Amino acid sequence: MYDIIIAGAGTAGLSAALYARRAGKSVLVLEENIYGGQIVNTPEIENYPGIKLISGFDFAANLYRQAADLGAKIKYEKAVGIQKEDGHKLVLTPLGKYACKSVILATGAKNRSLGLENEKELTGRGISYCAACDGAFFRDKDVAVVGGGNTALEDALLLSSTAHKVYVIHRRKEFRGEARKVEALRSKENVRFILESAVVKLNGTDSLTSVDVQDINTQKILQLNISGLFVAIGQIPENSAFADIVSIDEAGYIIASENCRTSQNGIFAAGDCRTKQVRQLTTAAADGAAAALAACEYTG
Repeated sequence: MYDIIIAGAGTAGLSAALYARRAGKSVLVLEENIYGGQIVNTPEIENYPGIKLISGFDFAANLYRQAADLGAKIKYEKAVGIQKEDGHKLVLTPLGKYACKSVILATGAKNRSLGLENEKELTGRGISYCAACDGAFFRDKDVAVVGGGNTALEDALLLSSTAHKVYVIHRRKEFRGEARKVEALRSKENVRFILESAVVKLNGTDSLTSVDVQDINTQKILQLNISGLFVAIGQIPENSAFADIVSIDEAGYIIASENCRTSQNGIFAAGDCRTKQVRQLTTAAADGAAAALAACEYTG
């Protein structure tokens, strides 16, 4: 019987493990893949308070060691469900069941990809899914943003202040995002809209050098010579296994308050998997701390 079981060993999950262990609680962390989550693919982190520069891998490794050295137990098994039983909870994995008093869901969300050849290989080498994280690396360079929602528009606005040129590529004629953000982009001299078009090819071996963009109506191909491509076409939260026990919104995110409490007593949600306005490394760590302290209070 563990005090707390944490599903996910990303920044939120490992931060939760650290805080829970410091509070003297027994902790099991379940992770399907490698610890660290999405951040391990980021070559350089420059926006985490107190750390001027660190690679995503080193950041994740340091956080892992910190939690493990405090006594958190980590198993590489995927949490696939939760059952309630005799006043406690059972977290299910393909290999068995683990009993606990409370659960923290920190399963994260994966970026929706373009599904193109070389996309995975060029991620971190010109392709990014976070302008706030990586935009500074493309100062005075030509970049493009793919997407039509608020995230894409906000990314383009952010990049327009530092990049030489910003292309905004969208499959439709109209944007889904706010009109005022579209107008703000239209007023920028270094921003160009490429509408009713889609990225169909990524060019480059060691790093991104250009992309092929196809007009949906004419099928004509336009090649853009860019150093950075920011993909902002949404995220896919990893919450389907828990939809029968906690409330989830229409986009698939776990509905949780700022103290990370869900609709189910004793189950908490932290990081990118929960409903929230900002999804950054710092907010994931903050969620981990908040969820752990709430879980500690619940377990008594």
